[in-house]
Amino acid sequence: MRVAVTDACIFIDLFDLQLTRHLFDLDLEIHTSSDVIGELYDEQAEALHLLAANGRLEIHNINEDARLAISEMNFPRALSQNDKTVLHLADRFQAMVLSSDQVVRNYAVKCGLECHGMLWVLDTLIEKDIINPKLAAKKLQALLETNIMYRNNMKLSAEIQKRLLIWL
Repeated sequence: MRVAVTDACIFIDLFDLQLTRHLFDLDLEIHTSSDVIGELYDEQAEALHLLAANGRLEIHNINEDARLAISEMNFPRALSQNDKTVLHLADRFQAMVLSSDQVVRNYAVKCGLECHGMLWVLDTLIEKDIINPKLAAKKLQALLETNIMYRNNMKLSAEIQKRLLIWL
């Protein structure tokens, strides 16, 4: 089973789209940091803690030694401390990174880590017959309406339009 370390933006989008439980239906061992959980609304954090209690999510507390190692790494300034914990865990486990944040994605790729965002998650949910293409298209359209990042990125918008043509 492949290991994936997920950041807050993926969880937030999944909660907004009511697809959170579907991520855990993929053949992935999902990890995140307690710092990421701290970025979420209380009800979102509670839902993820429940998944962790059921063995479906691994939430890592970043200890002092790890924080020191993180502080000594040459991360771009644009990365938040929470993003750094995601990248630290991904490097530690040689895991893929699930993030829609371009700075996180660029740094992950620079470090030789596999990295994917929400479009990959939706593609994979369809590929594994967890959701159908029409539902994915509906969710992708909702994402466009609720998340300005997807509307204002021309490259991402073009990828979205390609998928919508196929899925509808």
